[in-house]
Amino acid sequence: MSNDKKNSNKTSNVQVISRAAKILRTLRNHPKGLSLSQIAKEVGLARSTVQRIVNTLEQENFVAQASANGGIRLGPEIAMLAAAVHSDLREEIRPHLIQLSNQVNETVDLSVLDNGKVLFVDQIIAAHPLQATSQPGAAFPLHCTANGKAILASLPLNEVEKLLPEQLTRFNDKTITHRDELLKELEVIRKEGVAFAREEHIHGICAVGAVVYDSLGNLSAVSIPLPSTRFYGNEEKLATAILKTCQNINQHYKTIK
Repeated sequence: MSNDKKNSNKTSNVQVISRAAKILRTLRNHPKGLSLSQIAKEVGLARSTVQRIVNTLEQENFVAQASANGGIRLGPEIAMLAAAVHSDLREEIRPHLIQLSNQVNETVDLSVLDNGKVLFVDQIIAAHPLQATSQPGAAFPLHCTANGKAILASLPLNEVEKLLPEQLTRFNDKTITHRDELLKELEVIRKEGVAFAREEHIHGICAVGAVVYDSLGNLSAVSIPLPSTRFYGNEEKLATAILKTCQNINQHYKTIK
């Protein structure tokens, strides 16, 4: 085989990987799945090209059928890879979470963006008879939680708009239900670096949240959920503590890059 043909094959292989990655990233933003035509439109490729790549990804369980009508979504192998990443993330960040929990004497959570929701991946539980806890593996909405809003405020606007419908789900009378109103709050969070949830998801439960980045630039959120009786009047103290912890985590990852 000539050198030109070898180089051509290498280029073709790299192009296929790049296109497959683009398809997977597109499906990440559409947890309910997309048709082949919709994927082709999103990634700017011919439907036949998309079909060939999707067929291979499906054989490896990176994508799966979302419904009987042929929609495609991310597959179980992606979740397994993500779980491995989350495990490494937990081990790296856990000492900082323990220190924060001891400092404020409250439960501290670590969560990530997953299929349009905020997924809890680790938790340090404080020794309080009255506390707000969610099991790791639980998924909550983005628009009415402190960790969800912190993550949203760190994403580009076009990604936020894809993740949020114009009319947001109402959980109680304190939930923000209009996307434009939430976007205004996200601007403030972006400037101040900290997000608050004031009983917007569950009555009696408040939280403060901020984001951290690992050495690869992956985004996750640290949050302190607590009963409203211990939240109001302590917002500034909680915000200062969580921001300092997140700064320490981000600084740690900068030094190991």
